[in-house]
Amino acid sequence: MSQQNLRRVFTDVDTYRLEGKCIITCALTGSVTLPSQTPYLPITPDEISDEAKKACDAGAAIVHVHVRDPKTGMPTADLGVWRETLEKIKAKTDVVVCCTAGGGAGMTPEQRIAVAPESKPEMCSFNVESMNFPIFPLAERIKEWKYDWEKGLVEWSKGMVFQNTFKDLELFVKTMYENDVKPELEIYSTSGIWNTAAMLRFGWLKFPLHMQFVLGILGGTGNTPMEQMHFYNEASRLFGTENFTWSVIGIGYSREFHLGAMAAIMGGHIRVGMEDNIYVGYDPVKKERILAKSNAELVEKMVRIVNELGRDVASPDEARKMLGLKGLDKVNF
Repeated sequence: MSQQNLRRVFTDVDTYRLEGKCIITCALTGSVTLPSQTPYLPITPDEISDEAKKACDAGAAIVHVHVRDPKTGMPTADLGVWRETLEKIKAKTDVVVCCTAGGGAGMTPEQRIAVAPESKPEMCSFNVESMNFPIFPLAERIKEWKYDWEKGLVEWSKGMVFQNTFKDLELFVKTMYENDVKPELEIYSTSGIWNTAAMLRFGWLKFPLHMQFVLGILGGTGNTPMEQMHFYNEASRLFGTENFTWSVIGIGYSREFHLGAMAAIMGGHIRVGMEDNIYVGYDPVKKERILAKSNAELVEKMVRIVNELGRDVASPDEARKMLGLKGLDKVNF
């Protein structure tokens, strides 16, 4: 390769990595983070919507939303709770809302996707593979339980399979497209990338894709830089880099920020939030991790890292343009 061509290659790589703005998503509450793990986990529609605004003000362009029973803290598919939560988020901030279609333990596929035709959000998560999804190791770490249901759920999860059959996948993605909802593909292993390829072949999915690499779930792929690079390389080989955008979720403290920094360098996007990690720092004197008191603290830390690496973060409207979203005026909440 000539010196001129070599310089062009490196210039192209640097431009790709650093010129595009970085979209930060904040996953506010999730369904597997337990109220007993942290007193700061948002539960009610008011708490979740307040956290959405704080996260957006801190630099998040997208919030990923689950809803919970306001009295028990348990994940719910109740459309009334969904409606109240989404309306309150919209009243407080112009952030992009990505509703879960992953739902929570015991929910049917129909319950999980019901929010898409009901509320018509700009985005929904789209889990594209079945897998083990246990949280039973928490039973050894939690000494006091806030709610009665938590311990039972943790123990039950040892036998849980997170079901996403092709029948389910067809239902999910068709419902999203019918309601002009952008699917955010949650990729937990290489099989998720190949399932995506199959759905493209079936005509269920269409380019451009937005993929999110989920690294560190017990039952899925580990949260190492090698796995992140492997996912990116496989997606690039199968789909072509011009046909997808991507984000990373690093499960657990340190990996959330380490893999996020790596994504920032690679030109990707990043998700943080209490669904994935509840710690914002480490106290070397006490030798213990520091709980985040708000999702905004996690966003602020990731924004600092992204900025130090030479990239700016995207606003909600910039993220809408980058991902080809329909806009806040076309949602049904």
